[in-house]
Amino acid sequence: MNFIKTSTALLLLICFAACAPKIYKADNFESSKETVKTVAILPFSVAITNRKLPKGTTAAMLRDTEVKTGYEIQNRAYSWLLQRSKNYTVSFQDVDRTNALLKAANISMDDLSLKDKAELCKILQVDAVLSGKATMSKPMSEGAAVALGLLVGAWGATNQTTTSLTIHDTSSSLLWKYDYNASGSVGSSPENLANALMRNASKKFPYKTSK
Repeated sequence: MNFIKTSTALLLLICFAACAPKIYKADNFESSKETVKTVAILPFSVAITNRKLPKGTTAAMLRDTEVKTGYEIQNRAYSWLLQRSKNYTVSFQDVDRTNALLKAANISMDDLSLKDKAELCKILQVDAVLSGKATMSKPMSEGAAVALGLLVGAWGATNQTTTSLTIHDTSSSLLWKYDYNASGSVGSSPENLANALMRNASKKFPYKTSK
């Protein structure tokens, strides 16, 4: 019995360790607090991977879902951080303004990953940008789930979801990176994905006020 309890505890420990987030913080991060006061949250880059598109679904339809999901996660990330802004030393640019400035500069969702972060900081008139990526593998439990997902934002079961958050300043330097892996149904909707990510990441967000 003790052997079983010990083995179970060890298995759980290994599982939690494997799922634990990975965090990178630059050596000059503490000094960056003197200059980083405003942060813009970019639309998230979302990829839904599936070996074969279900019947009735085109690559364009899937891409449209990815783009819409990227904007929704951006909004939810902003809401999470804004609600906890009193705990941070930085302020967050309204995402509507962020997206309006990107549109005025003719920067589409597909262009974001190709743009230098320093250039984006200048365009958005902020001290740093927070960008995010999310990759969902096998998001559909059956073909009909995709068509349904395009309408209601739910894709069925997700085997694994890999997400990351990064912060770059006006010199394009990577200041902070947060990687988070989840399995099960966490990626079954943009809301679930954003909540799972930000519930964890907001606690580790580096620009915290000293207590």
